[in-house]
Amino acid sequence: MNSEFAVRSMRPGELELVLEWARQEGWNPGLDDSLAFLEADPSGFFVGSIGEVPVGSISVVKYGESFAFLGLYIVHPDFRGKGYGKAIWEAGIASAGDRTIGLDGVAAQQENYRKAGFEPAYSTIRYGGVASSLPISTLVAQSVLDSRLEGLQRYDSAIFPQPRDAFLTSWCTGRKGRRSAVVRKSGKIRGYGTIRRCYEGYKIGPLFANDADSAAALLAELIPEAKGAAVFIDIPTANHEAVALAEGLGLQPVFETTRMYRGPAPAIPLKHVFGVTTLELG
Repeated sequence: MNSEFAVRSMRPGELELVLEWARQEGWNPGLDDSLAFLEADPSGFFVGSIGEVPVGSISVVKYGESFAFLGLYIVHPDFRGKGYGKAIWEAGIASAGDRTIGLDGVAAQQENYRKAGFEPAYSTIRYGGVASSLPISTLVAQSVLDSRLEGLQRYDSAIFPQPRDAFLTSWCTGRKGRRSAVVRKSGKIRGYGTIRRCYEGYKIGPLFANDADSAAALLAELIPEAKGAAVFIDIPTANHEAVALAEGLGLQPVFETTRMYRGPAPAIPLKHVFGVTTLELG
């Protein structure tokens, strides 16, 4: 390992570089993900660098005092096999303290994650393609107003392991290529979702809903934002209604990961998770 190598917090502009690495790895991040990612936990992003040159990365975003999520673990191909990845990993894990850490692992890496103390919890399949039709619902979703995020944040915190208000304020704010919708019944929120432009097509996530009818209303509102481009949704396979909705849209399985945890697994009501927020931040 190079004597000038060190792991440090990311500097301005370096997260955009790492997201470009993620694009090159085929992970297809959103075009403006860095804005909201940094709001989640500005101290949660690290690079390993030789002098001033970043050679690898990891994010361990801390949500409150008991939960963190690991992602963006990448070593640039030119610097693999030299021990940099192990040092970056250890620094990232240490930054979480005694929090439970979650990650979404591809099959090829799951044994390595097991050796590091992570245990599988459930499988997620990315469904993707051009939607052949819009789902039918008895409800009608509406665009999220930036001035009315408080109720949405409360709804989210009943499904996601910890509150993430700052992240959601940025994630759900209307920007070009990004749109969020909420569905209500009798004045009460029954679900919400976000669609965002990615390097390839659009991703929908989160897609949280009380039931399939609410999720269908959200999809019917969000999918037209893609204007005929491919859409992708990461769906826990245990949510059979979510899988049926995706298949009903004509979407096909394209990618599979397993949610794994180091430490006590949080209780997540998967029946309400019709689409994971992101594989990078949970």
